[in-house]
Amino acid sequence: MTSKRVVAPYVLVLPSFVLAALIVIWPVNELAQIASHSVNRFGQLRDFVGMANFRALLDDPNFIASLWRTGIWTIGVVGGAIICSVPVALVLNEDFYGRDLARVIVMLPWAVSLTMTAIVWRWALSGESGMLNSALLELGIIDQNVQWLAEASTAFPMQILIGILVTIPFTVTIILGGFSSIPDDLYEAAALEGAGRWEQFRHITLPLIAPFLNIALVLNTIYVFNSFPIIWAMTQGGPANSTDILVTYLYKVGFRLGKLGEASAVSLVMFGILLVFTLIYVRLTTAKGARA
Repeated sequence: MTSKRVVAPYVLVLPSFVLAALIVIWPVNELAQIASHSVNRFGQLRDFVGMANFRALLDDPNFIASLWRTGIWTIGVVGGAIICSVPVALVLNEDFYGRDLARVIVMLPWAVSLTMTAIVWRWALSGESGMLNSALLELGIIDQNVQWLAEASTAFPMQILIGILVTIPFTVTIILGGFSSIPDDLYEAAALEGAGRWEQFRHITLPLIAPFLNIALVLNTIYVFNSFPIIWAMTQGGPANSTDILVTYLYKVGFRLGKLGEASAVSLVMFGILLVFTLIYVRLTTAKGARA
């Protein structure tokens, strides 16, 4: 009986492990094979080159710049989305007339294709006939058209802002789920004790939605880190590769330059970064839970 109890958890986990191996481990192994060989444009492996493809990446200034830019992109979009989503979720959690309609409106951007959203924003940010320039000129904020997507100093920040906007609906949904799990009795008891809205948010709401914020942080980090449509549809990493992140850099190396070995090396670097992030995050979360 005891042996069955010991074996049973492994039997139950085995199907998931096999599925994960097929979805994750096998492709990673294939990428490692390609990244360690010279490869022609048709994907045929040739000579074994070891770490040569990785060394070529480190010697490429565009790769290093894309790596740093990916960090800025991910932190900016994920952090901005969470900061903006908490007050939005607080408002949508209140009981007011038209709340259901307001929730639908907030969720609408989530239903629209990212590529379509990026194309619309590319038109809106056009330096000649864009709606943003027209509005700012009407308000007297600017006196001439701004080429928003022609320079990295304006193009990349605008892409981060758009990334935040399209990430807010998903994040709000997760946080609203956290709010719905908090009993109203806690707020009533806190109000009887004289706690104001800020004290209630700080001592009740924030600690209890922390697990949901953690979920939003992890899922959004993985999603945004690998996000391709916004930057590609708006600038294709330009001007002069100044808005490239790793995923657009990978596309250019693999499909424009035909360097499949280096592209596979970039994929492994991206996988490694996300794996390290996940392991560190799980370790910190586990340690925090153990202290609690």
